[in-house]
Amino acid sequence: MASLDRVKVLVLGDSGVGKSSLVHLLCQNQVLGNPSWTVGCSVDVRVHDYKEGTPEEKTYYIELWDVGGSVGSASSVKSTRAVFYNSVNGIILVHDLTNKKSSQNLYRWSLEALNRDLVPTGVLVTNGDYDREQFADNQIPLLVIGTKLDQIHETKRHEVLTRTAFLAEDFNAEEINLDCTNPRCLAAGSSNAVKLSRFFDKVIEKRYFLREGNQIPGFPDRKRFGGGTLKSLHYD
Repeated sequence: MASLDRVKVLVLGDSGVGKSSLVHLLCQNQVLGNPSWTVGCSVDVRVHDYKEGTPEEKTYYIELWDVGGSVGSASSVKSTRAVFYNSVNGIILVHDLTNKKSSQNLYRWSLEALNRDLVPTGVLVTNGDYDREQFADNQIPLLVIGTKLDQIHETKRHEVLTRTAFLAEDFNAEEINLDCTNPRCLAAGSSNAVKLSRFFDKVIEKRYFLREGNQIPGFPDRKRFGGGTLKSLHYD
């Protein structure tokens, strides 16, 4: 395997929203035939050309860490998940467009990863109200992805996408809505592919060009992740 610089991107969201299918599509450009529940964390790698087509073009590995579990889990489970949150360079927040609760829970997931979930049983979202100041000093690039677009009837899509559009605004992030069973959703040159590439470029810039060192301000250091607790590790 060639020696390439790499960045670490968390993939967070409720169980069943399609994180594993999404990661497989991003890394293998194929539909995941038989997705299963992720236990612990599954890691896959995508090869990305930073600033493709420019004199600054360079190839990087994007490590996508698919973290399993349910938001609001017992403190012991959340503590176990915390080992995956070390030295993170970017976060992809995944929600199911057909499940409103999974969209609301993205706030809990993001705060947990940023070590700001100080009240595990607290309610952060009530009737759409949200305190954006909770992320005012966040320096980690975020991307919001809505899955199962194909399961929403065309007559309802505008209503659903309007309801979820506030997520990207709250997180100061771009959003992508797609169907993980259709590789064409991320076809080269498409709007989704451009947004995805722009996000990965931003992650790389934050990691290698804007600051020295592995840590980004606002993201506390934790014990380095040890071996033996990953469900799978694949490099292509």
